[in-house]
Amino acid sequence: MATLGLRGAATVTDHSENNAALLLDLRGTYLFTSLRSFSTVTENPTRLSAAGIARRIRDGERSPVEVVEAHLDRIHERNDGTNAFVTITDELAHEMARDAERAVRDGEPLGPLHGVPVAIKDLDDVEGVRTTSGSVLFEDRVAESDSPFVSRLKDAGAIVVGKTNTPEFGLGTTTNNRIVGPTGTPFDPERVAGGSSGGAAAALGDSLVPLAPGSDAGGSIRIPASLCGVYGLKPTYGLVPNVGRPDAFASHTPFSHVGPMARTVEDAAISLDVMAGVHPRDPFSVPAQRDYRAAVDRPIDGVKIAYSPDMGTYPIEPAVREVLDEAVTAFERAGATVDEVGPELSHERQEILDAFYTMATVRWQALFDNLEGQGFDPRGEDRDRLRPYLVDLIIDAEEPTTRELNRADVVRTHVFDGLQDLLEEYDLLVTATLGTAAFPHGEEPQEIDGVDVEPLRGWVLTQPYNFTGHPAASIPAGFVDGLPIGMQIAGRRHADDDVLAASAAFERQRPWHDRYPE
Repeated sequence: MATLGLRGAATVTDHSENNAALLLDLRGTYLFTSLRSFSTVTENPTRLSAAGIARRIRDGERSPVEVVEAHLDRIHERNDGTNAFVTITDELAHEMARDAERAVRDGEPLGPLHGVPVAIKDLDDVEGVRTTSGSVLFEDRVAESDSPFVSRLKDAGAIVVGKTNTPEFGLGTTTNNRIVGPTGTPFDPERVAGGSSGGAAAALGDSLVPLAPGSDAGGSIRIPASLCGVYGLKPTYGLVPNVGRPDAFASHTPFSHVGPMARTVEDAAISLDVMAGVHPRDPFSVPAQRDYRAAVDRPIDGVKIAYSPDMGTYPIEPAVREVLDEAVTAFERAGATVDEVGPELSHERQEILDAFYTMATVRWQALFDNLEGQGFDPRGEDRDRLRPYLVDLIIDAEEPTTRELNRADVVRTHVFDGLQDLLEEYDLLVTATLGTAAFPHGEEPQEIDGVDVEPLRGWVLTQPYNFTGHPAASIPAGFVDGLPIGMQIAGRRHADDDVLAASAAFERQRPWHDRYPE
């Protein structure tokens, strides 16, 4: 990080000209100032935000080749620690960087992410790069085309430097598979990074890339964002197209989403501007109705926030609750009003989780039917090539009946109505993202604050929003014993800009950017 010549040594990481920087003067007093008020260039490009990289490239202060090489060097030096990457695309990244540099030199129009390194979750396709989906069944599969949002990122000038780790077929709240093994949080690699976008979050938290989009069908963006201390937004359902085949309609039960993950709210907003919008092959895609980057600068004076750390039903560790109780006051300092409430979801946490499993099991079993259509035999000769976790979760699970699926939809409706009722009175609902901080690999929580929980998903507060499609983000709120804690911010459907505005206001009050590992 750069050291500024201001009344002694004040250390600051530049995350963009629009975000707040935290300065420490000689008296030990913290001062907030805009990065526009002074000039500094961080010596190490890997400590810059995506917005900062793009601006410097446009201004001729950095070259795309230099930026990409710095990130690739850091990936190769540090990936053994977190195991964030499955595939590092050195050749592709260098080729794209040289093309980006020629575009700058020739004066061509530059996209909003021109020259910015990005990593893609290994469930999504990059043309000419393998997509393993975390499974040895697809260890050598090479994608023939880009996923839609990947094409949009490339069109905006982003440079793909690799594919990030995910549990097999993206099924899991932690990230582990038989191809490269487990991914750990950069704050303690012996502890989980979360899942299923665990590699993406770990890559961000370790400053291996400034952007790493994720996907989320039960919390897979927000869980790892919380455990790795980064920002992750699950957008309104359909805002970022999700073109699945052979079943284009599978993403509705439970709702699955693609969304931005970054170290800053501004970077996430720029990414959402790039990725959002209608796609002709996604029957659920919706228009992008906002300028999401503009929302970052919007004040939140008068915004009404409902605060319920446990969402009325989930157990939370006392240390996590203490962090959130202190952090939520930042919204009040930013001009919002905060009321502690008890959401009425009509069901206890186990009923909600049971409904989620009913829906998800139907979808997961359809996934295995699709594998059979591709020539695999997951219920027979290929069974031993799958992780035992998946065999237990899907193959040996009892298939839900139509009646059980309908009952789950009733639970889903009650949760939806409860959130809609609350968001008619309030603009946003703030809760914990998880009931706990990162735990050691293989030691999923059996209880939270003395309450027995289902170890695979009983400690997450993310699934209700995959029932309802509301936008929900996890933002770094603080630390417990050196491990990051996430706070979940949810808004009305299609009001992703409100979630981003509140997130940015919180970030200005409580910047976290100097806490990432060096």
